[in-house]
Amino acid sequence: MPTGMRVGVLTGGGDCPGLNAVLRAVTRKGISVYEHEILGFRSGWLGPIEGLTMPLGLDRVEEILNRGGTILGSSRTNPYKTDDGVTRIKATMQEHGVDALVAIGGEDTLGVADRLTHDGVPVVGVPKTIDNDLGATDYTFGFDTAVHIATEAIDRLRTTAESHHRALVVEVMGRHAGWIALHSGLAGGANVILGPEKRFSVERVCEWVERRFERQYAPIIVVAEGAVPEGGGEVLLTGEKDAFGHVRLGGVGTWLAEEIAQRTGKESRAVVLGHTQRGGTPTAYDRVLATRFGLHAIDAVSDGDYGKMVALRGTDIVRVPLSEATAELKTVPLERYTEAEVLFG
Repeated sequence: MPTGMRVGVLTGGGDCPGLNAVLRAVTRKGISVYEHEILGFRSGWLGPIEGLTMPLGLDRVEEILNRGGTILGSSRTNPYKTDDGVTRIKATMQEHGVDALVAIGGEDTLGVADRLTHDGVPVVGVPKTIDNDLGATDYTFGFDTAVHIATEAIDRLRTTAESHHRALVVEVMGRHAGWIALHSGLAGGANVILGPEKRFSVERVCEWVERRFERQYAPIIVVAEGAVPEGGGEVLLTGEKDAFGHVRLGGVGTWLAEEIAQRTGKESRAVVLGHTQRGGTPTAYDRVLATRFGLHAIDAVSDGDYGKMVALRGTDIVRVPLSEATAELKTVPLERYTEAEVLFG
């Protein structure tokens, strides 16, 4: 088991609560147990491409466990869409004496990590996604915090909805997977939950809304940003795409609120939680999970077990191939929506 390595670490994609907990665990165990030197790369994959670095010592990570976001910064840079991106990463690692990388991110970041492994760059991955849609792991950190924030918002919105006798549509994150919508909707007692996995009938939604009003209560509808109505398409904020080919989704909540108002004659409002779901202090669960991921990631580096991602299976942290982790998205099974429908209306 080698000691005295120089290990690079980066955070890519959208920020989320728990990233700093991973950095803290990697740094503390890397230094105190393995006598490694930890070098942070700033702004995701842009860091090793451009040589943007930040040394990570024990003092630097002392007070970051409860901080949201990432002290290294992030970006959606794709080395494979950048001129000589992979060559420049290898050159930067050689210049700074970096022996291996720990890449913390979601599908896109870890997809790059998998390709880099095949191109001769030693990488270990740590799964991070608000949406909880990465395969090969039961949960990802950040998800619990996002659900907590969304649930609290639903609780707060319910009182104003009841006071004004209006329908409230709450749009939450979830491009291709409705885990946040499902969990926050169930926890918040939503009257309708809509996710990307199952096209929804606006007519059926309006029936649930009217049924709720008939009982003298105000309906709460939780909808994932990627939810699609029958006969329609995704609602886009813009047509622009990022370096990984993703368009910006958003607006389905406002669209649905207008449809409900027109069809039922009831006052309806939309609330888009947006980046509030990413911000702030991570929950205790996410702090623990992120810390465990970091501890096991630096173990994998020290074992030379590259091309792997640390993952949660039950209550155990295991290692899985990066290719398995990014092979397909983990979406909500349709039976989970069916299970929840008894509570609608």
